[in-house]
Amino acid sequence: MAKEGIENVSQIIKLAGQKNKEVTMLTSTQPRIIIFTSSSCPWCNRVKQYLREKKFRFKDVNVERDPEGARELRRRNIMGVPAVLINNHPIIGFDKAKIDKLLGIK
Repeated sequence: MAKEGIENVSQIIKLAGQKNKEVTMLTSTQPRIIIFTSSSCPWCNRVKQYLREKKFRFKDVNVERDPEGARELRRRNIMGVPAVLINNHPIIGFDKAKIDKLLGIK
């Protein structure tokens, strides 16, 4: 009876480890990306298109329509769009080299 309990605990630990591994894999393969944009910004469209082509999901925050998004940019002393946050690292403009580096694109 005691041995059975130990096996169950071992199984729980093993399952917990697998779950954590899955969570880690999801987190590491899909970074948190936020793009601050405006309606009339062609470079905003280009950065969004580039990330879609590379199969990355992102949150699009149009600062003309989203006052909280505009405040967030001002809080970070960012005065232009596109502003891309990748795992909280800011990139101003469509700087492909910096985006690629932060996303591990070769």
